[in-house]
Amino acid sequence: MKEVFHPLQTSIAPPERMNNPFFYKPHPLCLLAAEEVKGMIAAHEDWKDEVGRGKMFGVLIVERTASNEDGERMEQTNLGFLAAYSGQIGGRSDWEGFVPAVFDYLQPDGYFKQQEAEIDQLNREVERLTASTERLRIIESLNMVRARAEKAIARHQAVMKAAKMLRDQRRREALLSEREQHEMIRESQFQKAEFHRMKQRFSDEIEKKEQEKVVFDKRIQTLKHKRKEKSDDLQRWLFSHFEMLNKEGERRNLLEIFSETALRVPPAGAGECCEPKLLQYAYAHGLRPLCMAMFWWGASPKGKVRHHGQFYPACSGKCKPILTWMLDLRKLEKEMDGIKNDPPELPIVYEDDDILVVNKPAGILSVPGIDAPYSVCSIIRERYPDLLSPLMVHRLDMSTSGLLVLAKTKEAHWKLQQQFEEHSVTKQYRAILDGEVHGEGIIDLPLRPDLLDRPRQVVDYENGKRAVTRYRVDKVEDGKTWITLFPKTGRTHQLRVHCAHQDGLNCPILGDPIYGRNGNEQEERMYLHAERLELTHPTTGKRIVFIVKSEEWRVKGGGENAR
Repeated sequence: MKEVFHPLQTSIAPPERMNNPFFYKPHPLCLLAAEEVKGMIAAHEDWKDEVGRGKMFGVLIVERTASNEDGERMEQTNLGFLAAYSGQIGGRSDWEGFVPAVFDYLQPDGYFKQQEAEIDQLNREVERLTASTERLRIIESLNMVRARAEKAIARHQAVMKAAKMLRDQRRREALLSEREQHEMIRESQFQKAEFHRMKQRFSDEIEKKEQEKVVFDKRIQTLKHKRKEKSDDLQRWLFSHFEMLNKEGERRNLLEIFSETALRVPPAGAGECCEPKLLQYAYAHGLRPLCMAMFWWGASPKGKVRHHGQFYPACSGKCKPILTWMLDLRKLEKEMDGIKNDPPELPIVYEDDDILVVNKPAGILSVPGIDAPYSVCSIIRERYPDLLSPLMVHRLDMSTSGLLVLAKTKEAHWKLQQQFEEHSVTKQYRAILDGEVHGEGIIDLPLRPDLLDRPRQVVDYENGKRAVTRYRVDKVEDGKTWITLFPKTGRTHQLRVHCAHQDGLNCPILGDPIYGRNGNEQEERMYLHAERLELTHPTTGKRIVFIVKSEEWRVKGGGENAR
């Protein structure tokens, strides 16, 4: 305990309740603890290369009730923190000063290492057979026969074609005798028969070579199948031994926790992130969790938005099911957010018989979501109960404010959707960036969803969909940048990633709860606003423009809402 519990001597008051690790502002106690952990990291010269490539660290502020010499609990409490890192460092999960793994499966002579060694042996055998000289010789011989067959068949087909052309020419130019016609037919039949005999010879030769190759391939497939079975069995064994505690002292293993999710099975690495390790240790040792925060250390990964020293929320794919169990997250969210009975104001910018244009406030969803009390769609449905149209044509992120167009008829919905798909709708956003950027330009970074951390998007040059944004810096003041963004495509989180990613502007939108700096809720909102929308009216065919400025940002501008 002495090596893991780090006392905090401070006058900073602890929070009233545990924070939500998926949406939080780092508490001053977490910031204080994180600075100590950064010093611990820097003191490890042997970590420099590995950790320098990027690693997530976390802190959990806890309260410990002191005991007297007889082991009786006393009212006096000590404030301190626990520290953790995701995964391992140097192949170890038991470095001094950091909480250990939930389940230490890395013992040299343990079951996991023994099974892992057997899987590694199967890997080596697969690699040996795949690259064996005899197999490669058979493949080379097979390829040579196929190439020879292809050339011979093409050559014979050319001869047959030329002979046919000569026969056809003779038939056109002269009256042939019955004997001559019979000879030409016999020539054609002979060439075809020779062609089929040649193809059969090559087919037999190729089949013989392929059978020789099949002998190797069957052995390789058998080994691969055995390897997969052993690997799956080992994963199930591992996940069954990750028994996660909740605050009531109840236990569930990862197989049980993830059986209720869409994934059905835990992803690789589940249970090894900072957050579950910290909570597990606290629950197991009678420490009361108060608040937590996670920060990135080292180089930014290629695809994800991660910056050195900045705080980030927990990942959804690996951690959300686990933390939902450990923290009773749904109850925690209700305690933190309160019960919201009344929907927010939803100003209508423009309305006619076919379309509605609203100014969506930040903080509400465009469409209904899990546990969300309301959305733009649900509010409009309540206002217009007789509308049969699908309504939503496009979306804005929950944290984004601004212009959103809805359809009041099915025909309008279809025509508007076509415009968005054809990129004939032009959109303009204003944003404030948390840092300084200058000039103007185009960002072209392909995006795809992070399958284990939705809705987060990652930059993927191989599998991502193209995303293009033009930008223009309007002013730079007090370390912030006011910028106008013109998306040419409409990918999820496009503007947010293009601003934050190191290959983009490398400067996140101020207050961005996913890609921003220093955790979430640093600002009252995310400063991204859809201020201009230009489209063709689905009924009149006229081009119309809607503009709604963000006056609360103190950004100069005005003008009519529609013209």
